[in-house]
Order: sequence, then C-alpha cells, then structure tokens
Amino acid sequence: MFVNLINVLFPKVCLGCNAFLLSKENVICTICRHEIPLTNHFLNPENEAFKKFYGKVAVEFVSTLVYFHKKGIVQEMIHSLKYRGHEEVGTLFGEWQAEDLKTLTVSKTFDEIIPVPLHKKRLRERGYNQVSTFGLALSENLNIPYNTQLLKRVVYSKTQVKKNLLGRTEHVENIFEVTYSEKDHNKHFVLIDDVITTGSTLEACSRALMKIPGARISIICMAMSHS
Repeated sequence: MFVNLINVLFPKVCLGCNAFLLSKENVICTICRHEIPLTNHFLNPENEAFKKFYGKVAVEFVSTLVYFHKKGIVQEMIHSLKYRGHEEVGTLFGEWQAEDLKTLTVSKTFDEIIPVPLHKKRLRERGYNQVSTFGLALSENLNIPYNTQLLKRVVYSKTQVKKNLLGRTEHVENIFEVTYSEKDHNKHFVLIDDVITTGSTLEACSRALMKIPGARISIICMAMSHS
C-alpha cells in the first residue's frame, strides 16, 4: 500500500520519452523498448564495432547492444544513467546483453569483466562509474567475476561530451595503468564501457591490459555511436 502511494505521489517516468510508466513497465515504456535500435552485433563476429579496432589492437570479440543517435531514445537513456544517477539503465542493458551473450561459445571463455575506469577525481565528482551496474548485471547473469582493481586511470581529463572527433582521439595512450600478479596471466578480459565512439579509449585500455602475459581482450559496450 505504501509503495502504491509513493508511485501515485512520485510516478515513475520512461527514461526514453518521459511518459508515465505503467505498473509492469521498468525503466522505459513498452513503446520505447520496441523502438530502441538494436545492433545485433553478437550475431556477426566481424561487425562494425569489431572493425573499429582493425590494425590498431588485437581484440577477439566486440559487441554493443544498441545504436546511439543524437536526440534519440538511447541518448536519453545513457544521459539519464551518466548524468542523472539512473543506474538502473545500466542494469537493464546488462541483463539484455547477457541474454544475447549466453548464446555464444566465446562467452564461455571470458574470465573477468573489467570496466573502463574513471579517474578518482571524476569518481568523486560523479559519485559512481556509469558502467558499474552494466558490468555487475553481466557478471551476475554470466557468472563472470567483475574486477575494478586491475585497471586504473592515472590521468584526469575533462569530459568528452563537448569534444570534437579529433579531441576525443588525443592523449589517451598513457592515461591507464594495470597492476597485476601471476594469477592474472593468461586470462580473457572483457572490457566494458557505455558508448563506443572512436574507440580510442578502449584501445588504450586494451594496450594496458595486454601488458599482462598471455592476456586476451574482448570488448562489450552498451551502445555504439551511429550517424
């Protein structure tokens, strides 16, 4: 009864279109859920996201769940996650992504999920890493450990929201460090992030992880920027 009263006084709204959610809807409304542009990358090993890393860094598998369009539903959801504290968006995307990954043989070889880390100053400013709930949902549904200690961001940089394409590709080579021991050797690491744009940040993270002997890298993100 108390929960019902809360829902009446403070009704939940869709994080895609701001319409009021019905009682059985979660995070987004049914209409938005059916309009979200899915990439289906998991069905094609050499998809467009995988090709972003051709000739740059050796990755085994790359997949994103949805396309990110300016002023689209996914942008609204990601912005709600990243800037408005709606971490339930990450959980929802993680649960959806996990269901796709369960159908793939490659997912059985994953050893640890590694989030692209925020610098400690950025983490204090925001209060959370926007990919945490995404990673935790993947971890729970795929039964793969989630490790936030292996990879660290050691250089603080301004937010990339207002940077142009060139600005987003600069100065990323030495901003990540990896601290590992022998137990980390020969593992298949799954790097996760919110949105793939140029791929430069993920490339830098991959290079850091590849300092670990025998490391294998795959990349899974919520969304991919798409014109």
